[in-house]
Amino acid sequence: MDDQTTEHLEPESGKSPASADLSTPIYGLFILGILYTLYLAHQIVLPIILAVLTSLLLAPLVRKASLRWRLPRVVSSLILVLAVLAGILGLGAAVAMPALEWAQKAPEGLSRLLVGDSTIMRQIDKVNRSAEQVEKSVEELSESRAAKPTTVVLQAESWRSQLISKARNGIAGLTLALALTYFLLVSGDRLIRNFVRQVPKGQRKTVLRITHDSQHEIARYLAVVGLSNASVGVLTGLICWAVDLPDPAVWGLVAGLARFIPYLGNMLTIALLGIVSAISLEPLWMMALAPLSFILLTTIVGFFLEPWIHGFRMSINPVVIFVSIFFWGWLWGPVGVLLAVPLMTILQVILKQVPRLRPVYRVIAR
Repeated sequence: MDDQTTEHLEPESGKSPASADLSTPIYGLFILGILYTLYLAHQIVLPIILAVLTSLLLAPLVRKASLRWRLPRVVSSLILVLAVLAGILGLGAAVAMPALEWAQKAPEGLSRLLVGDSTIMRQIDKVNRSAEQVEKSVEELSESRAAKPTTVVLQAESWRSQLISKARNGIAGLTLALALTYFLLVSGDRLIRNFVRQVPKGQRKTVLRITHDSQHEIARYLAVVGLSNASVGVLTGLICWAVDLPDPAVWGLVAGLARFIPYLGNMLTIALLGIVSAISLEPLWMMALAPLSFILLTTIVGFFLEPWIHGFRMSINPVVIFVSIFFWGWLWGPVGVLLAVPLMTILQVILKQVPRLRPVYRVIAR
């Protein structure tokens, strides 16, 4: 075989076929390694991500206070972080006490709901009789066997200790996130400038554009969602007050906060309103009034008012958003569910600005 034929068979990229075949598995293993690291180090990774997202949201306010009012970044950052902390503590106090009271009332209310000759009770009686028959059959079968089964006792940690442990970890993570947010607000711009200086000149504009667009998209997303959720929360509270549900302000607050979780938040609010209505109200149509009113309200706000008033629509396919909610929720729990949409917002900015990643953006776009 001559030299020309040999040169013709060599790959144009200069890579051997073996290295080209190994590139995809190596990338797959690299992605799996990143996901495992994110899962294993979630107690450190989550506060960092929360701090970065919060600093992206608050950085324009710090910059504006420095330019317009000559307020030092140290002072303005401290004021904003303390305001965020006060808001978290206020919302927690507003929801926690009524939630604990309802947790104590729920068993008694459900027992009252299930008392009497109702369809629910008849179905429960049928299930109980079937369960008793199955239990007797299993006991007869076990007695007929010669060998006696070995009893294994497993000691599990009580739910109170688990709750205290999770609360302690949550408080530690929140403290770390707020402290890191403060330092990012004070010196984050300097850190970005130092990073950009290390990037090749042809890519510096892309890095700066990604940072600016991420701040803009996160701020716009939270502004639109926050305003619409506040409106839904106020109207839900008024609906609960009109149908004479107890603690209407609390259920309005819960409805507004739950809507920050796309899809799942609305379903959770509908379930809570249905349970509270079934416990507190007597006629069947009154029980269904609050959940159905909330469904109508969220439909109007989500499909008509938000796009028309605010002109905002995420340019990502809803299927991708729905899958990302379950994925981040599986990876990080409830905090991952809350962070799913902001993370997808930043991801779409990166995919849109980096030329090599634009085909991926075109796949997941609407």
